[in-house]
Amino acid sequence: MSKVFNFSGDDAFCPGGALYPSPKESSLFLSLGHHVDVYFPPCKRSRVTAPIIFTEKQKKLPSIDVLPDECLFEVLRRVSDGKERSACACVSKRWLMLLSSIRGYETVVSKPSPSSETEERSIQSAPVKPVDSIKKGEVVDPNGVEVADIETQDIEGEGHLSRCLDGKKATDVRLAAIAVGTATHGGLGKLSIRGSNPSRGVTDTGLKAIARGCPSLRALSLWNVSSVSDEGLSEIAQGCHLLEKLDLCQCPAITDASLVAIAKSCPNLTSLTIESCANIGNESLQAVGRFCPKLKFVSLKNCPLIGDQGIASLFSSAGHVLTKVKLHALNISDVSLAVIGHYGIAVTDIALIGLQSINERGFWVMGNGQGLQKLRSLAITACSGVTDLGLEALGKGCPNLKLFCLRKCAFLSDNGLVAFAKGSASLENLQLEECHRITQAGLFGVLLSCGKKLKALSLVNCFGVKELACRFPSVLPCNSLQSLSIRNCPGVGNATLAVAGRLCPKLTHLELSGLVGITDEGLFPLVQSCEAGLVKVNLSGCVNVTDKSVSAITELHGGSLEFLNVDGCKYVTDATLVAISNNCWLLSELDLSKCGITDSGIASLAGAVQLNLQILSLSGCSMLSNKSLPFLQKLGQTLMGLNIQHCNGISSSAVDLLLEQLWRCDILA
Repeated sequence: MSKVFNFSGDDAFCPGGALYPSPKESSLFLSLGHHVDVYFPPCKRSRVTAPIIFTEKQKKLPSIDVLPDECLFEVLRRVSDGKERSACACVSKRWLMLLSSIRGYETVVSKPSPSSETEERSIQSAPVKPVDSIKKGEVVDPNGVEVADIETQDIEGEGHLSRCLDGKKATDVRLAAIAVGTATHGGLGKLSIRGSNPSRGVTDTGLKAIARGCPSLRALSLWNVSSVSDEGLSEIAQGCHLLEKLDLCQCPAITDASLVAIAKSCPNLTSLTIESCANIGNESLQAVGRFCPKLKFVSLKNCPLIGDQGIASLFSSAGHVLTKVKLHALNISDVSLAVIGHYGIAVTDIALIGLQSINERGFWVMGNGQGLQKLRSLAITACSGVTDLGLEALGKGCPNLKLFCLRKCAFLSDNGLVAFAKGSASLENLQLEECHRITQAGLFGVLLSCGKKLKALSLVNCFGVKELACRFPSVLPCNSLQSLSIRNCPGVGNATLAVAGRLCPKLTHLELSGLVGITDEGLFPLVQSCEAGLVKVNLSGCVNVTDKSVSAITELHGGSLEFLNVDGCKYVTDATLVAISNNCWLLSELDLSKCGITDSGIASLAGAVQLNLQILSLSGCSMLSNKSLPFLQKLGQTLMGLNIQHCNGISSSAVDLLLEQLWRCDILA
């Protein structure tokens, strides 16, 4: 048979001998004859044996994934183009994590090919473009050759992008993707991580990826990230030298070690917030004050290891640059306030909250330290050490104070408040909340003492302010006061409003919320005495106010009124809406929730020619029905927001029709 086909069994074409050594088997290659009973299909000789063919189909092709991480790292660090790196990151999670572990200086930039060098020489030999013909925004190199816009060249490292990961979305893989992907799209400038995935949350690995791939990072916030430790934050210090803002909240694994590294490696740090971090203490504040010359803002809350030593070190080193300070629930004493009062020469804003270990002496020393000459805003909340003596010292020691907010100070009385007002010659805004020893005498004493510059006065939940039978002598009014806000003070009644009307003739903003003791008898004279024209009026919760006072407001101040809230004033009816439609030209926001209005009142409101309402609230107006629908549609031509919740007389089909027709308006139903 080998002679027929002219080859031997030892031929290289098929090693191992003839395929069919017996003559009987060789007959398979012959055509089927008439004397053969069994059909043997003609077939060709196979190049390989069947078992080998079966083995080849099962064998996997070689892959780059068989390389160990060290070899693949060497391959990937030679991918310098941003788009190519992003494409490689999409191959697998392993490639993504390896790419994110490559530092900037570890990337190998490939040399230009001969063709690119020839192209570069041809560009250099191009004719120079005249300077006069250069268009605005066009950039040319020193040889006069047009190049790309400078913004597209520099944008990579400028840090324009912001990313926020919340809850389950916060994982190391997402951080790695951010580190690789943002490099070619403007650079990551702000990163916020709030919580983490319970099963595969953020760890030091993810933070390392950000540190290595995002050198342009300027703001970092870590909230409730328990798996991030000093190792990850130290990498941020090493790779993100442009960091300006650091916010740490509930990070128990972070200690002073990484904060010291941040302070030493990030000289541009301007803002530092530390909240509920049990292992951060005085050493961190000492390093920040020493190595961060641009520090402007510090907020410290509920950190048990921070004490007087840390506050003293911070202010003695950085008191000349710090402008805003917030101290909340810290274990500090009078010593810290004494240091702040002496070294805080640049401080403009101070907030002291829940400092239970500070007594009267601390506030007195801070006021007499003569260092807070630039202080403009002071807020004290729930500090039991605030007394009349300390407050008087603060008033004298802060001559440029504009805003003073006092909350939950139980031992402050009228004498201390008036003494403070007399010492604060520049005070413009005074806010009192839950100061129950302040009475009507203290309130009007402040108005008499700060009559030249005080612009805003606010009282909230001050139960000591009650009606007094005594009369106030005739004095000069407080012409500077423009805003008066009294909320939820049950003792305030008509007599208080009558005195306020005499002392405050220039009011433009009036807020009287939750005052069940006032009626038209007290409100009407106050409204009449406002000579400047009321712009904003809030009477929510004044259940005894009727159409008489509200209509008087619209008639006397309709030319200036922009905001009116009578939520819960059940005696306000359609008569007020008629007055509004006739007198109010500038009114843009109106709240009539739970008032006694009907469809007729809405019709009057819709018929006003000059009215241009943008926000209308009718929540809880039970007497409205579907008859108001065409009038609401007409008002909807200018409305941006409409609240018709709990209007049981308006059917669901009418609401659906409104939603369809007023598609530009945000409707709550």
